[in-house]
Amino acid sequence: MRSRIWKFARFVLPIVVIAFLLMQLVPYRIRNPPARLEPKWDSARTRALTVATCYDCHSNETKHHWYTQVAPISWWTVNHVRDGRGALNFSEWRASTRHETGNIYESISGGSMPPSYYTWFGFHKAAKLTAKQRAELLAGLRKTLG
Repeated sequence: MRSRIWKFARFVLPIVVIAFLLMQLVPYRIRNPPARLEPKWDSARTRALTVATCYDCHSNETKHHWYTQVAPISWWTVNHVRDGRGALNFSEWRASTRHETGNIYESISGGSMPPSYYTWFGFHKAAKLTAKQRAELLAGLRKTLG
């Protein structure tokens, strides 16, 4: 039984490694266009909390971490950021975006934003909000966004 597993592993492992290496050739990476217009923040604290919790997916200031450069994680990240920017982009704020503010408050107060997986493995420790920080962020966003 052991020799069959070893034979299978010797056959499959090189295929998996080659496939992984070939995936790296697909240039699917995050692009950060220039920021155009941010909201007029009520305070530096509100902006700092928003940057820490929201900007990687909801702005044109996405940070390029090492793991976001490795396929297939890079593919998932690009799609996730594209969807996040499509729903809300703090770097391209305009008056027509104001109708979306109800969704912002609901998502943050309900705990769905930032998503729990975003803080897994400790990569985004600043995005893990305490109850006090969540309340502070919501109050600041209400003042900022109206």
